[in-house]
Formats: sequence, C-alpha cells, structure tokens
Amino acid sequence: MYYVPEGKPLFRRQHRRSNPYRVFFLLTLIIGALFVYRGLATGEVVSPFEPTPTPTRVPASFVLQGQTLFEAGDLTGAIAAYQQAIALDPDNASLLAELARLQAYSSTLLTTDAQVLAALRQAKEYADQAIELAPDDSMVLAIKAFVYNWNANGSLVSEEERLALLSEAEQAVTRAIDLDSRNALALAYSAEILVDQQQVLDAEDRIRLALEADDSYMDVHRVNAYVQESLTNYGEAIVEWQKAIELAPNLTFLHLRLGYNYRSLQMYDQALESFARAVEINKQLGIQDPVPYIAIAKTYAQQGEFFAASWNIQTALEYDPANPDLYGVAGDIFYRARNYESAMEAFHCAVRGCDADASCELRQCDQEVDLPVTVEGLPLTEGSKWYYLEYGQVLAALHRNASPTCPEAMDIFREFRRTFPDDELAISIVSAGEAICERFGY
Repeated sequence: MYYVPEGKPLFRRQHRRSNPYRVFFLLTLIIGALFVYRGLATGEVVSPFEPTPTPTRVPASFVLQGQTLFEAGDLTGAIAAYQQAIALDPDNASLLAELARLQAYSSTLLTTDAQVLAALRQAKEYADQAIELAPDDSMVLAIKAFVYNWNANGSLVSEEERLALLSEAEQAVTRAIDLDSRNALALAYSAEILVDQQQVLDAEDRIRLALEADDSYMDVHRVNAYVQESLTNYGEAIVEWQKAIELAPNLTFLHLRLGYNYRSLQMYDQALESFARAVEINKQLGIQDPVPYIAIAKTYAQQGEFFAASWNIQTALEYDPANPDLYGVAGDIFYRARNYESAMEAFHCAVRGCDADASCELRQCDQEVDLPVTVEGLPLTEGSKWYYLEYGQVLAALHRNASPTCPEAMDIFREFRRTFPDDELAISIVSAGEAICERFGY
C-alpha cells in the first residue's frame, strides 16, 4: 500500500506561469535553426562533417611521390610530381635543383637531337632558377654543374657554346667543392666534367675522392663507370654500372649503358639481357619507349642476325612512328643486310621525310587500323650524319638511267661537304660516292 501525500497531483499537469525570457530564447533557436536548414538545402552552408571537395596536399607529399616514381624508373611521372611540389613551394631551390637533375636524366630516353636538346635546355632553366634562389648552396651548385655539362654536348650545340657551358659548369662545381669539400656528388660531377675536357687521368683521381666521401650515391658509380669507359676499361665500367643499378634498379638508362659496355666487349648475350631488362621495366610501368628496342636491333645487326634486328626496329616504329631517327636505324639495318632498295626508302624518310603512305609501308602497318603518320626529315647534324652518308652511297649504287638516283646523291654529298668539311673519314666516303656518279656524267 503506497502512501500518497494529500494535494499531490498525479494525473494532471500543474499549471505554471509562462517565463517570457524562456519563450524568447526558444523562438530565437527555432528561427536560427530554420536559417541553417535553409542554408544546407541551398548549399549556402556546408556541414562541418562533410569532406572537403579536394584534399589539400603539401609539397612534401609530391616530393615523396616523385622519389617513389624515380626509384620505380618512371622519370616522366617523377618530373610531374616535382613540378606539382614546386607549384606549391616555388621558392624551394632544392626542389628546383632536383627537378633539373631529373629533367637532364630524362634526355637519355630520347632519340633525336632536337628532343634531347629540348629536354636539356629545360633542365638548364630549372637549374638557373635554383641558383637564383640559393647561389651559395653546395648541392644546388653541383647540380647546376651537372646540367650545364650535359648541355655542353658537341653534337647538339656549337663549339663556342659548348666551351662556354663547360666553363660555367667548371666554375659551379669548383664553388660547390669549396663550400663543401666532402660533397660526393660535386666531386663526381667534377670528374665527369674533367672527362669531357679530355682530362681523363685527373678525372680518375677526382672520382676516387668522391667514392671515399660517400659511395652510396648512384651518380658516383655512374660517373666512375663513365670514367672507366673513357679509359677503355670496359670490364671495370661494367662493375660500376652494376653497382649503380643496385642502387637504382629500375632506371632503364643504366641498364642500357651496361648493355652498351657488354656490346663493346662483344658479350652479346649479356648485352641483350641488359636491354631486355630495360624493356621489362618499361612494360611494368606501361611506358612505350623505343630506345631499348633500338639497342636490341643494333646488337642483332652487329651479329648479322638481320631478321631479329628488323623485328625489333619494327616494334620501335610502332611506338614512335613519326620519329625520323628510327627510320634511319631501320635504313642502317637494311644497308648492313644489303637490302639496298629498302634501305634507300628508309633513309629517304629519315633524311628528307616521307608521306603517310611511305611511312606506313616501311612500318608494315594496317591502314585500316593505324593512324596515318607523316615523317619530317632530320637536319644534317653530328647525330644524323651517318644516315646521310649511307643514303648517299645507296643512291649512288642504285643509279640507273631508267631510274636516276645520282642527282639526289650529289645533293646529299654537296650538303655534307658544306657541313663537315674537316671530317676526313666521312669526306673520303663522300668522294667514293661522287666517283660512282661521275661515271654516269654527274
């Protein structure tokens, strides 16, 4: 039995007087809630619990991405990542210097002089920007020296420009070493510059100092390999390329350089294995790079296996059908195989250019599937001069009164004499071709 106090209301609300302040407060909350609800409905107000439309990234995350892509061998992706990092941190000299280094290395994946020169000039611009921001940074100066030295390529620039670039490279690397005598990269790049200045013995001493300072850099072993190549110590160069590959196993240009050294020693199986590894890396990255196939084709051609060589150059042409240099390589393979008619057609595309029908025939393409490609011929430079020479020789050899080719041959020879008047070996070849055409009255 429960006790209920008298007068206690059990089933009815007890009447209370309204508090005007409480009513005002509740009305304010209701009106505010209505405004918020309306804002959410129209998009004028964003919920704090919703994710931002684009996640904010900091430069360090792009740098990490770039380093990862570089280690994977994807130089194009690494360059793009560093460019994004610099867009967020444009005054970071170290980022610009590293981008310059990557851009210079990307030139190793290109085939024509114009492509290589464009990549190297872009690298030089990045290096110059880095120096403006940090003129007394030892590492920035070292990378400037590296980039300027690679730009001082005699087959790409005039002799005057080459000497000027080498001089600036030397000044930059000297300053870098003055600021930090234990900067292994600066010491290595200094050795590379010395090789290019024909001071190979001094370069050997300098690279030894770099190895003593820090042999954990891929570049230190890369340059040492270059020094050993210059001394024709191909066996030692191979060891150094292998060490560089251990530190950066997915950089295709390292595998290519290793293969070239094997090929110099006529170790063709090992060379082909190195080139095949470059192909495998590119396939893993989804990169269609013709360069390893060119290396494989040339190796087979040196062995006299022209069918295998032709198959690989065809693959290269599938990847880059507008590249005139590839038609020059194809012409050289046909020339070595004594297939002079095909060589003439391929060299014509390389030297003078050709229309879509001619390029398609050489590529053995399917006109219903493959896009038509017009090829622009290569100018006569150090990098293309042997295509011109062989083209002229083929034209002279195939001349017939019913199908005269000597007029074109003589044009080629005259152009060659104007461009390379002091190249005694090449001029002797030109003279032999001219003698053939002179018999026909040209």
